[in-house]
Amino acid sequence: MINGKKTLALLVLILLAACQTQKKKEPVPIPSPNIVLFFVDDMGWQDTSVPFWDKKTPFNQRYITPNMERLAKDGMKFTQAYSTAVCSPTRVSLMTGMNAARHRVTNWTLKKDVLKPMEVNHKTLDFPMWNVNGMSPVEGDDRAVHATPLPQVLKDAGYFTIHSGKAHFGAIGTPGEAPLKLGFDINIAGHAAGAPESYYGLQNFGNGKEGKEIWAVPGLEQYHGKDIYLTEAITQEALKSLDEAVAKEQPFFLYMAHYAVHTPIMGDDRFLQKYLEKELDITEAKYASMIEGMDKSLGDIMDYLEEKNLDENTIILFMSDNGGLSAVARGGERHTHNKPLASGKGSAYEGGIREPMLVKWPGAVEPNSTNEGYLIIEDFYPTILEMAGVQNPKLAQVVDGKSFVPLLTEKETNTSDRPLFWHYPNEWGPDGPGVGASSTVRKGDWKLIYFHEDQRIELFNLKTDIGETKNVSSEHPEIVGELSKILSDHLRNVNAQMPSYKNTGEAVPYPDQISL
Repeated sequence: MINGKKTLALLVLILLAACQTQKKKEPVPIPSPNIVLFFVDDMGWQDTSVPFWDKKTPFNQRYITPNMERLAKDGMKFTQAYSTAVCSPTRVSLMTGMNAARHRVTNWTLKKDVLKPMEVNHKTLDFPMWNVNGMSPVEGDDRAVHATPLPQVLKDAGYFTIHSGKAHFGAIGTPGEAPLKLGFDINIAGHAAGAPESYYGLQNFGNGKEGKEIWAVPGLEQYHGKDIYLTEAITQEALKSLDEAVAKEQPFFLYMAHYAVHTPIMGDDRFLQKYLEKELDITEAKYASMIEGMDKSLGDIMDYLEEKNLDENTIILFMSDNGGLSAVARGGERHTHNKPLASGKGSAYEGGIREPMLVKWPGAVEPNSTNEGYLIIEDFYPTILEMAGVQNPKLAQVVDGKSFVPLLTEKETNTSDRPLFWHYPNEWGPDGPGVGASSTVRKGDWKLIYFHEDQRIELFNLKTDIGETKNVSSEHPEIVGELSKILSDHLRNVNAQMPSYKNTGEAVPYPDQISL
């Protein structure tokens, strides 16, 4: 009997110990994914060997981008991804999640507190004082949009945040010009200007050139006087910063924002000769070499991740800030460099806003897949936060973007009920098809553009007319009416700025206020 009691007591003790062991066992935390946002400047939808249409084109056959092909094979290709038509509006939307009509950084930034000369000197329109100073993490900055920047939210969530390359978030002398004030732990070569004075280390990237101080690329002194291309230099520095993140055992966010392929068009000698041998126009050969140099940078980053065994826990997003340049500085015929898309950078037509976009997310995204759904640049903000597992962050701004994680995981396949909006109450400078002050909406296959100067409305069906060759507004007045109201309601809801006419002083009406 005594032995029986001892046995029972022993069993009770074993069970209690087992229960305590189970209570102490904590769930293994899932590591936060590393995130690389590879952002290219002025890269058009066709500036790659990866076709983003239903067929390969002569442009796809011209360019050599094996690492984009590699990324497309590993991830998902988006055929209808959109930015804005010029750079700063896109970059502010990316960093805030706000539509350009709301954040009012509707043109490219540089000098503090002043409109662009081409805006001041416009013949028929007076332009509003938009947020010429860009974005600011500080409330109350004049002519700047106050917002909680994406890298700051990620940093607060434990990420090591790296900026490498072009910033162009705010004007000279404002908080927005400095990536370190926007939540980045590291800033490599980023400042207020949106283009480099030189891509060549042998020219010190423009430093020391009298009168060009604004455009000189900062912070790369160790490469001055060396035979190295800017794309390569900032990539090498980015990889060094990744070493630092790995040593800290922190998840990292690398914003790899290339100056390429923005002007000045300066050939990357590592790749130039092959394009000259193709008998391309000299300017176009240089441009193609810049694209291939950008692609090498992508490959170097992918190689690094694989060598460090980081690739399976790293998301890579590839995107461009606006359509390919075609109005100026290129070789060959103007406004044709993005065919079959119409026009190029600065234009409301597809050539100015539709971008090459790729996403690799191991374990979540089907490799070698294609997505025909559409999305816009402000969607990257909530998407990246969702990818990072950041929930309900405290933000200073209203976020217009919508996460495209459901598109990536194919839980959502149809985006046609959602309208996308563009608003450009400004003057870019160069002329061309679709260039000028305008407001635009896309819903489903239909796209409506409202040009402010002459109150002209154009309507296109992008499914049947990707090149926007036929304005069908007169044939579909009911669709014009519907989209005009959707666009006007959006502009009213965000209190969008509109130009006014110099001869009357009256504001440009909303599209639903004009007689068709």
